[in-house]
Amino acid sequence: MTKFSWRKAALVASVVPMLALSACSSSGGKAPEAAGGGAAGQAVSTPKLKIALITHAAPGDTFWDIVRKGAEEASAKDNVELLYTSDPEGGRQAQLIEQAINQNVDGIAVTLAKPDALKGALQKATEAGIPVVSLNAGESVSAQLGAFTHFGSNEKLAGAAVGDKLQSEGLSHPICVIQEQGHVGLEARCAGVKDKLPATEILYVAGTDMTQVSSTVTAKLQATADADSIVGLGAPFTLTILKAVNSAGSKAKVASFDMNAELAQKIADGEILFTVDQQPWLQGYGAIDAIWQNKRGGFEIGGGQPVLTGPSIVGKAAAADALKFAKEGIR
Repeated sequence: MTKFSWRKAALVASVVPMLALSACSSSGGKAPEAAGGGAAGQAVSTPKLKIALITHAAPGDTFWDIVRKGAEEASAKDNVELLYTSDPEGGRQAQLIEQAINQNVDGIAVTLAKPDALKGALQKATEAGIPVVSLNAGESVSAQLGAFTHFGSNEKLAGAAVGDKLQSEGLSHPICVIQEQGHVGLEARCAGVKDKLPATEILYVAGTDMTQVSSTVTAKLQATADADSIVGLGAPFTLTILKAVNSAGSKAKVASFDMNAELAQKIADGEILFTVDQQPWLQGYGAIDAIWQNKRGGFEIGGGQPVLTGPSIVGKAAAADALKFAKEGIR
């Protein structure tokens, strides 16, 4: 398993107390509006920049609160007006990119969960001379789409790490639950698990409807009595999966990707085996700071390669420390 590089992290994670400078549109249908905040620390003296952070976040997924918090802290340090918008649908995310271009932003940080849908919009950003950084999803196509670097985890490697960990626990027949069909990062995670454990089954659920997630998982567990484990690909989904396992009377062990405070507590309590943390705070912080660095001196962090923020496996022994930071909203 590739470990997180602290040498690279040192370039992106010089944290200064937060000054919130952000705007949010959870659905992406509204033009972003900048919001000022009271100063809580000293920012750089470089000219103010306007940077758009455009993600594929779905409403209610707490993962993106952590990404955004990292981006806000970098914005505070770097004298950046942060425009945050999101939409889980690829075509609408592309529209948000074009909207940012029309607003003459100084940089765009974007997730590439559905890269084909974003190709044309990102080409327009390149033609407009706007530097682009990708984060979280799409590391394998990031450079092709014009981003000069990418912050995230190698998702297939992370999936393989899960497969190895499950195997070490004596488990061999997992169900890998994908909450968004067509999301390249989620598909890669389950592919990595299946590479290590060929009996892995893939289950698609509608991540925007937790009631449907619960009923679909329950039905699958009842129909697959020999499944010995189940893997959720995000903290809110795994917590719903855990309830479904209990209600179905299944003996399947639960593992996860990503984290929030509730999930970290479940690991500490022994109800969930482990999670794979891709350290999303670093993704948000690094993406914004990398654009500032590019504007500051033409720097291109990563040397043309992705900057890895994971995978980092958090099991019961590490859960207490992770929980402390999760309660602060940064893990």
